[in-house]
Amino acid sequence: MTVKGVLFDFSGTLFRIEPTTSWLTTALERTGVHMSEAEAARTAERLEEAGALPGGRTPLSVPPHLAGLWAERDRSAEQHRAAYTGLAREVPLPRPELYDVLYERHMEPAAWRPYADAPGVLGELRRRGIRTAVVSNIGWDLRPVFRTHGLDACVDAYALSFEHGVQKPDPRLFLVACQALGVAPEEVLMVGDDRRADGGAAALGCAVHLVDHLPVGERPAALRPVLGLLG
Repeated sequence: MTVKGVLFDFSGTLFRIEPTTSWLTTALERTGVHMSEAEAARTAERLEEAGALPGGRTPLSVPPHLAGLWAERDRSAEQHRAAYTGLAREVPLPRPELYDVLYERHMEPAAWRPYADAPGVLGELRRRGIRTAVVSNIGWDLRPVFRTHGLDACVDAYALSFEHGVQKPDPRLFLVACQALGVAPEEVLMVGDDRRADGGAAALGCAVHLVDHLPVGERPAALRPVLGLLG
């Protein structure tokens, strides 16, 4: 197989969201709410267990009243916000505006860090003439994250679930990306961290390569093998 295009997942593949503790600390500072260090640590742990941070840990359990919304959360901006703020509201916070402040924070470029090898791998793909796209289940426009971190010039197209009303593993979202690149699915490699969601590209005939969703400091070079898969 000769690869002419590579599709990348966003969260857990090219970028990682900040830790729950710093996410909460930023929101507390912006609302002028004080928590002791111990209280903030306990609250951050509860938010993490609830799965309230998009891009963070999967919920330990989804409350029944949010189950339907959670299953389709990435199909629109409204559903995405409602699902994640709903999970956050399962954790009592001292001021109601904190839930929206938390959600707004996770969409900021400063809340995201690229994996150490992401710039080099994307840059090398561009140098070799391999077209690239980002295919993400998400409820907001992540393009500013790539611009802020200087990686937008390495991405040819974006297929974001909320813009198309369809989410991975539905093959239609991968097809949108392939068509935007002008490359046949059989000549495309999908790189992601979720076997079910990102593995949906295989239904189109794309090859699939998985990486582990780990903190940035624990995964310095997992993307580099992609360069050896180009054929």
